[in-house]
Amino acid sequence: MFESAEIGHQIDKETYDAAVPELRQALLEAQLELREQARFPLIVLLNGIEGAGKGETVKLLNEWMDPRLIQVETFDQQTDEELARPPFWRYWRRLPPKGRTGVFFGNWYSQMLQGRVHGRIDDAQLDQAISTTVRFERMLCDEGALIFKFWLHLSKKQMKARLKTLESDPLHSWRISPLDWQQSKTFDEFVRYGERVLRRTSRDYAPWYVVEGVDERYRSLTVGRILLEGLQAALRMQELPKRQPHAAPVAASIDNRGLVDSLDMTQTLDKDSYQQQLVVEQARLAQLLRDKRMRRHALVAVFEGNDAAGKGGAIRRVTGALDPRQYHIVPVAAPTEEEQAQPYLWRFWRHIPARGRFTMFDRSWYGRVLVERVEGYCSQADWLRAYSEINDFEEQLTDAGVVLVKFWMAIDQQTQLERFQEREKTAFKRFKITEDDWRNREKWTHYIDAVNDMVDRTSTEIAPWTLIEANDKRFARVKVLRTINEALEAAFARKR
Repeated sequence: MFESAEIGHQIDKETYDAAVPELRQALLEAQLELREQARFPLIVLLNGIEGAGKGETVKLLNEWMDPRLIQVETFDQQTDEELARPPFWRYWRRLPPKGRTGVFFGNWYSQMLQGRVHGRIDDAQLDQAISTTVRFERMLCDEGALIFKFWLHLSKKQMKARLKTLESDPLHSWRISPLDWQQSKTFDEFVRYGERVLRRTSRDYAPWYVVEGVDERYRSLTVGRILLEGLQAALRMQELPKRQPHAAPVAASIDNRGLVDSLDMTQTLDKDSYQQQLVVEQARLAQLLRDKRMRRHALVAVFEGNDAAGKGGAIRRVTGALDPRQYHIVPVAAPTEEEQAQPYLWRFWRHIPARGRFTMFDRSWYGRVLVERVEGYCSQADWLRAYSEINDFEEQLTDAGVVLVKFWMAIDQQTQLERFQEREKTAFKRFKITEDDWRNREKWTHYIDAVNDMVDRTSTEIAPWTLIEANDKRFARVKVLRTINEALEAAFARKR
């Protein structure tokens, strides 16, 4: 895989000087068109052998293009803030928005390769990291991102010659870093695992480009031309290509009856029992959140449900016995302009809590397969692929110690009508009812179909859905609290 990048490519100065002005102008024009169109972000990943010119390439891109439209992200050792969250959190929060360029230096590939070479992870963990990365990049590209992955290469002989030259030059010996010496000793392992990673992660939507780095002029022109041609091709497309969805319907049931339709909506709790159980479950939750074992976990609760199903009331009972400093509530509405410039999961990743913290989402990432699906805000291909993207997202959370509980709060149509009418009659509740609420009632069956599909495809062993029979608010609130408490206790029992 690296043979053609070890043969000693060279460009003479005259050829280089003649080619650079035109290339720079074309790159700048393409970058400005990218900003004007603002249809997708450009992500450039730089990896490879130490001393092959990664740092010089970053500097060159900022020199040849407008640096105000480039964000260079360097990922060194994880900070305490990053260590307290799932590994990909640090990358999600620094993605460039549409119309801008992000250069990721020391990225997710660096982390997995260094981890394997130095024995911090084994082959199985490397393969798992590769699979996670493939799915991550697939999602970014499906959301419109244009990704270039460069492996800047030197042969073992070329690397040793570079180190020897720099070491003997007092004016440039400072350019040799401890990582250079370290990699000179682990070169064979680094290249072997690098080949394995490139082989499994070079895809049609995000291929690797292996560039020989021994000659600076050759490296610069090669990287520049690849970027230019790829960016120009993407800008010429009216719409980035999308995968075609499966032709068969999502629902497996031919009688249109799913889990939500089979709930026993007659379950109730009398007032005295409710008061007694509510106090017990609130005290139980307060104690669990103060437990020292909580330091190894974060808690995320997702609240979805029919309009007027009581999500807000349930959240208030969850927080009723807690210190406000212990939790954070994220109300999810229509995406802002900033959020629309990013992949749809971006706005949720940035709210993932650190270990020891508790976050509640009042509506969530499931909007993609519910309201966006039913109202036509995204294509069928978008919401169909979202099921697997959401499952991947939730697996990353749970692998990092997040206790994830998901609630669908269900009411029947008659109960919803009664609550709508009550809201219209009560002054302090009138703000809760909108024209959209009434309009959505006309699509009741479409929403129930979407909910049944959602539960079937995203209720997993690691992140199951809890369906709440919410016709009776008291019953629903206690069931929510009890479910959270049981999930925390189960997580604590798995890690003593």
